[in-house]
Formats: sequence, structure tokens, C-alpha cells
Amino acid sequence: MNRSLTGLAALAAGSLLTLATAQASDPVVVSSKIDTEGSVLGQLILQRLEQGGIETRDRLQLGGTSIVRGALLADEIDLYPEYTGNGAFFFDMTDSDVWHDPEQALATVRERDADNGLVWLTPADANNTWAMSVRGDLAREHGLATLEDLAVFLGEGGDFKFAASAEFVESEQALPAFQRAYGFELSSDQLLVLSGGNTAATMRAAAQQTSGVNAAMTYGTDGGLGALDLVVLEDTLGVQPVYQPAPVVRESVLEAHPQIESLLAPVFQALDLETLQRLNGEVAVNGLDPRQVAADFLAKLDAAE
Repeated sequence: MNRSLTGLAALAAGSLLTLATAQASDPVVVSSKIDTEGSVLGQLILQRLEQGGIETRDRLQLGGTSIVRGALLADEIDLYPEYTGNGAFFFDMTDSDVWHDPEQALATVRERDADNGLVWLTPADANNTWAMSVRGDLAREHGLATLEDLAVFLGEGGDFKFAASAEFVESEQALPAFQRAYGFELSSDQLLVLSGGNTAATMRAAAQQTSGVNAAMTYGTDGGLGALDLVVLEDTLGVQPVYQPAPVVRESVLEAHPQIESLLAPVFQALDLETLQRLNGEVAVNGLDPRQVAADFLAKLDAAE
């Protein structure tokens, strides 16, 4: 009996070793969401791993959040960039305050997803969340950098008209939340409500000063911000959830390729808000191939190290 158990144990250990070896030799399947930022972040991950000698398989721009997340949980892909704030929806925690703090949000998704065999790596210091942005000329003339600055400007009777979607204007988590926190209230005359939720339309309205608009609903890392000279006003009170992009990898894949963490950490550490806006803008506004945008960024990063 003891001898048989010993033999079975040896066989099992050999099988596990064979499995681990096979997994280490398999290409790492890298994916991303279907939007512009997904294409940029996905290419950065893909190319960095290849530079580090890790064989990869390209499944970038696979689909929306539910599709890519589902593929990761089903072991159909190995790695993709996700946003910390989406943990609120993944774990049915939308009422929790942890999503308004970068460190707590990251700690929470790491802890919760560990049960799913997933590891969240170093995030970018950029927040792709709902934001209020103003024209650059307005920001420079009146020293507007934060939503607190905006509240003072409005309190002094500053000329302001804001383009936004109906959802942003009406959702308790969006404009009403900003107004309560910073102590201002926009009248109907100060709003241009556009159908749909496309920030391209709101940014274009501000850039072109449609109906006197000089500010717009945006996302923090929208690619058109720099090109259209729009300035994101910092949410100093943390009203909006934090959506920091970070690579999420299957634990077994990270164990097979532990260098993934050290390869990707400096890349994401270099992606601050302005940098990610610029990279997104190269693709969304200037029409460059995300492969080339990622390659150029990595080359400059390597040269600076």
C-alpha cells in the first residue's frame, strides 16, 4: 500500500512537472478591449513581452469588458489591461467607497480576484474616469486646474457653458455628485445636453464653441484632449471612482513566466495621465497605427533608462 501510494505520488509529481513545463513553453495569449486605449495598452504589453523573450499570441481588441473578462476567466486568454474601478461591477460592490481611492481600489481587486486565480500587476498613474474638462484658453486665463478652481470661477459669475450627455447630467454619480461635492450648480442655460454618450461629440462642441460651449464631459485619458486643447479639471475630492489601467494575468501564467511582472511594471509606471492622453491621441486623432505608437514609446522608454 505504501509503495503504491509512493508510486502514485511520484507519477502525480511528474505529471505536474510536465504540465508546468508545457505551460511555460506555450505562447502567452495577450488580449485587450476593442477601443483605442485598449489597442495602445495591448500593443505595449504584447511588444514588451516579446522584447523580454516571451512568445506571445495576439488577440488584441477582442471585444467589450464582459467579453474580454469572460475570456480571461475561461482561460481563453492569459493577460489583458483592465481598469481597477470595474471591480465595483465585477464583485457587486458599486456602493463601496473603496473605488474612490487608488490604493484601496487596487488592493480590493487584487484580493477579490486572487480567488479567481488572477493577479493585478502595477497600474498606470492615470485615471480614465468621467471628468469635466475646459477649453485650454479658459483654463490659462483664469487659472483653472481643479474642480475647486471651477467652483470659485462659477461663484464669481464666470462665463461657462458645459456640453454633456443626458446620462452625465442626470446620473447621481456624475454631474449631480460633482455639484454636491464642490458646491456649485449649473443652470439649464449653462448646459448643452447632447444625445448619446460619446465624448467625441462633447469635446468637439467645446473645441468649436458650439452654442457658446467652453467645457465638456470627457474621460480622463481621452485621446482628443490634447489635440483639441482641452484641460481635465482635477477631481481633488475624489468624487468619481478611480479607473486606473493595469495588466491582469492568470496566476498560473505568471508562475510560468515570472518576468512578466518586472517587464511590464516600468511601462505602466511611465503612463501618467498626459502621456496616455497623448498616445491615445496619436491613434484616435492622428490616425497612427497603435503598433507604431507603442513601439515608439517603448523605444524612448528604453533610451531613458
